[in-house]
Amino acid sequence: MTESASLWTLFASSFLAATLLPGGSEVVLFGVLKLHPDQLWAALAVATLGNTLGGMSSYLIGRLIPQKQALKGLATVQRFGAPVLLLSWVPIVGDPLCVAAGWLRLNPWWSALCIAVGKFVRYWVIAVLVV
Repeated sequence: MTESASLWTLFASSFLAATLLPGGSEVVLFGVLKLHPDQLWAALAVATLGNTLGGMSSYLIGRLIPQKQALKGLATVQRFGAPVLLLSWVPIVGDPLCVAAGWLRLNPWWSALCIAVGKFVRYWVIAVLVV
């Protein structure tokens, strides 16, 4: 697979993995780095961007849910605010955290930053183990 195609596949995988749809992008990152180790920083950037945008799509879903409905996990997000989104990469709980942040109307820029930092650190750890 070419470098460009690999990065596009990584972006799509990273985006979808961060939505409410099931999936994982770690294996794709692993494959990209094995095939193209010289693309370390590009792969980290693409994976982080895709995963952050996917997380923000969950945030947007939360913004669209009427505030009449109660959501699980609200107490944690209310207590810690946007920094709890540093854990948005954690399987099973990460997506609901993003939805709850949107529902609570947390600052979208601060939320995106926290999501991006958490996701980047996870991908960086994976990359260090691969390269």
